[in-house]
Amino acid sequence: MTQNPYSSLPDSAFWRTGAALADPMDIRGLWHPKADIAKTTRIVTAGSCFAQHIGRAFRERGYAWFDAEAAPGTPEVQRAFHYGTFSFRTGNIYTTQMLLQWVRWATGLSPVPDLFWQEGERFFDPFRPAVEPGGFASLMEARASRQATLAAIRQAIRRGQLFVFTLGLTECWRDAETGLEYAVCPGTVAGRFDTDRHRFHNMTYPEVMTALKKAITILRRINRNMRFLLTVSPVPLTATAGGQHVITATTHSKSVLRAVAGEMAAQHDYVDYFPSYEIITSPVFGGRFYAANRRSVEPEGVDHVMRCFFHDLDTAFGRVPAAAPPRPAIAPNAEEDAPDPAAELRCEEEMLAAFQTRT
Repeated sequence: MTQNPYSSLPDSAFWRTGAALADPMDIRGLWHPKADIAKTTRIVTAGSCFAQHIGRAFRERGYAWFDAEAAPGTPEVQRAFHYGTFSFRTGNIYTTQMLLQWVRWATGLSPVPDLFWQEGERFFDPFRPAVEPGGFASLMEARASRQATLAAIRQAIRRGQLFVFTLGLTECWRDAETGLEYAVCPGTVAGRFDTDRHRFHNMTYPEVMTALKKAITILRRINRNMRFLLTVSPVPLTATAGGQHVITATTHSKSVLRAVAGEMAAQHDYVDYFPSYEIITSPVFGGRFYAANRRSVEPEGVDHVMRCFFHDLDTAFGRVPAAAPPRPAIAPNAEEDAPDPAAELRCEEEMLAAFQTRT
């Protein structure tokens, strides 16, 4: 048989042997990590809802997940007020432009806007409107809270060693007067929608790439040892304001984000990409990792993603892959009482579903 570049490729390079004939749950080697992650590595996490799973998995396995904005009180109180969700109390950062905004404010490269929404006697932060249930009691309290979060971001930048960021969306809402990007559409979680001021925008590939590059450049300028691990959220859009069907809009958005993440990893030795998106969405798994709503990722899916992550990491650096920590047992016949997988996450975008006028 004539030799060609495909003749010596491993089974994993071919769909038939690497995917179709393989047991999906046994597929490994989807990730070839560029650098090891030690248990002492200070890990910063931020991004969309799925990033919360990653931070939790690091903590459960004894890794040094870095909580730059810790809070006193019970775990229930901390969770209700968005402490410990990410490494700082920004809430979900869905887009690369929003990440860039926070980085520029925290590092003094852009002035921090004095913009807050008032509803009755309560105040909401437009850039993290869900972090304070019911809003802040005063404008002074809202300003102080935002400054505390900016200080936490600065600490995470200075001390962090690995920054894990999950890209979530390309669709966003911006202020026509200032160009600032909101966390979610005004008038959903908080605030009032203004048709003259609030503009929908769907970020293009160049825009997503440019914002991410700028954010990473700033972070590396302050902390030259910072490495980055990018992922793409496998969670579909709750809703789209772009005029397309939500399925088409989701495919477009995730394709742009996946392309940007892959290109950034290809261009820089200090940027890596882990394929959590592919593991959940691949046709090999037949959608088994999604809940009944075909959107939320089941705990089984999260566990499998993280097993793949740590297996490939340990294998690459000559360690015996460690077993995953056990999950709490679920009593037989308790499915009806089992919580929605999305309920464990703090996802502002989920609230958009409440505004659907027809069922």
